[in-house]
This record gives sequence, C-alpha cells and structure tokens, in this order.
Amino acid sequence: MKKTRNSAPPAAPGRRTACLRLAGAGLLAMAGWLAIQPAGRAADAVFEIPPPARDVPAAGGMATAVLAGGCFWGVQAVFQHVEGVREALSGYAGGSAATADYETVSGGRSGHAEAVRITYDPARVSYGKLLQIYFSVVHDPTQRNRQGPDVGPQYRSAIFPADAAQRQVAEAYIAQLDRSGAYPGPLATTIETLQGFYPAEDYHQDYLARHPDSPYIIVNDQPKVDNLARAYSAYYRARPALVRP
Repeated sequence: MKKTRNSAPPAAPGRRTACLRLAGAGLLAMAGWLAIQPAGRAADAVFEIPPPARDVPAAGGMATAVLAGGCFWGVQAVFQHVEGVREALSGYAGGSAATADYETVSGGRSGHAEAVRITYDPARVSYGKLLQIYFSVVHDPTQRNRQGPDVGPQYRSAIFPADAAQRQVAEAYIAQLDRSGAYPGPLATTIETLQGFYPAEDYHQDYLARHPDSPYIIVNDQPKVDNLARAYSAYYRARPALVRP
C-alpha cells in the first residue's frame, strides 16, 4: 500500500492509495479509515521487553546499523530522537542498486525493504539498546510483510547486520525475545545480508519533522516518538538529528 507524501511525485496509476485518500479527506475520515484496518498492535502501544543478554562491545569511533520495520518515515523519526545517534537516513536495503527507487520498491518485487541506516556512537548508545528500541517502540515485529496500513515485503521486519558481531547479537536477541513471552506470537523479523544500502529520495528524509500535521504521521509515526520519550527517557532527546538541518 502506498503512503501519502507531500511535495512528492504522484502515485503510480493502479496502486492502492488508502493513505492518500485519508490525507485528502482530512482528519474526519481518519476514524473511519482506522476502523477498517487489520488487527495488530496499536501505534501507541509499547512492547515491554528486556534488554539483550549479550551486546556488541563498545569500540572507538562511530558505528552503523541498518534496520527495517515498516514505513521508513517512522523508523527514521524514532532513531533521530535517540541520544548517541548522529544520523538516521531513510533508504533501501535487500535489493540491487538498479531497483533502489521508491516507485520500483513500492511495487513489492524489488527485493528491497524500506530501511534506515543509523550512524551512532557506541560509547553513548549500544547496538543492543538500538535493537531494544527497535523491537519495543519502532514496530510490531510479529507482523509479516506489513506494518499498520502498509502491506508488502518492502515493509518487512528485517535486520541487516554490518558484521558478524551484530549478526550474533541480533540472532541471540530474537531467540531471547521469542522465549520471553512478551509478544502474542513468534517474531517475523529476518536477518539478512547487507549487500548495499541506498539512500531514499530527498522528499523522504526528515519526513516527520517536515510534515508533522500529515494524518499518516499523526496516526502511525508520532506515537512511536512519544513512546520513545516515555519508555526510554534516558535515551531520548527532544531535538532530532535531522539529515537536512
């Protein structure tokens, strides 16, 4: 399902654009639209989960993590508010450079997921803490190939480790969370080889900060940032680390 976007190319003909219709109809239509959405975790809910039992040891310099969990607008927005994150860049991971554009990825057959590359300081926030935030407030990891109103493999829950250490921590944490009983079902999160990360178009960057009044943002993404502030106050910063300050 294609998302509403401001100042962006028009939706491709024939695509389902429920969010586009939602924005056009305004907030009054939002309640009716939400009522017909499939069951799943509410956007304003938080999974209360333990931190990972193992973590990547802190090392000097900056590190990167690539995570996918539905629409990259919300994923980016949450991590932009995490202390220790220098940049959270929306983009595509899982496919080739030839198919790394929004129109192609939206078709669901590019191999890509909408993903976010997080550049962070391991001395201030660990890889494990990023994963805890990812699994508790960023998205519902039990949903397979969907998040909220967005449906398709491009919205899958996926981790793209940068190295063997990240892969081992991610694998161990998924197993730990599946055993924890914190979720209504098994996690659908996949761990995939990072073949490349391709930045998304400029109009996707800093989307929540630039379009806070978008109905899609109000319903699906702003609650995640609010949850970060409540559940991880020690790691929350009010001023986001924008791509285009």
